[in-house]
Amino acid sequence: MSSGAPKGENCLVDMDSKAGDLFSADDAHPTGTGGAGIMAKLWLPKGFSVGMAKEWIDRRRVSIRPWASFVDQRKFSKPRNFGDMCQRVVKNVETYNSNYTFIFLGLILYCIISSPMLLIALAVFVGAFYIIHLKSLESKLVVLGKELTVPHQMSLAGAVSLPVFWLAGAGAAVFWVLGATLFVIGSHAAFRELEGSDMEELLMEPV
Repeated sequence: MSSGAPKGENCLVDMDSKAGDLFSADDAHPTGTGGAGIMAKLWLPKGFSVGMAKEWIDRRRVSIRPWASFVDQRKFSKPRNFGDMCQRVVKNVETYNSNYTFIFLGLILYCIISSPMLLIALAVFVGAFYIIHLKSLESKLVVLGKELTVPHQMSLAGAVSLPVFWLAGAGAAVFWVLGATLFVIGSHAAFRELEGSDMEELLMEPV
């Protein structure tokens, strides 16, 4: 009787072909260039890429204003009235948008680093999302007749990690970050005098 299992050289050929499928160059990278087929599952989901994040950060770095001018105490003064304060806030948020963005990110990073439980909660979220995404690559995940897209997968990972975030006091951390951001950015924008170009632009605006 002959069995279905390959023998001898046929077995080696079969194993080589499977290895070729597993480590094929075509499936290795989202662009289809080099690498290993099995490693393709380790890439970020569609719509997310390290390049996009780096490009966004580079754009912010290019448009950032010098920090020495940003914190120059000689440029701070009390607004003359409420209207002057509103004009300062609007123009300074527009002028120092990138600086404020990095301040916000810095506060988030400080909050995460200073709370080990938040680090654990984030690790649980990332791990849950990673596992769910790997499963979706192997076969489509369908819930209530609908395929789980990347946002749905992130929502599911968030639901799985929600108890850990609750134990870590994530709600209080979010409110702390938002409060600190509004206080720091609001105070700077209200008390930082406008640049000369901004003043000229305001004077040229029709009343």
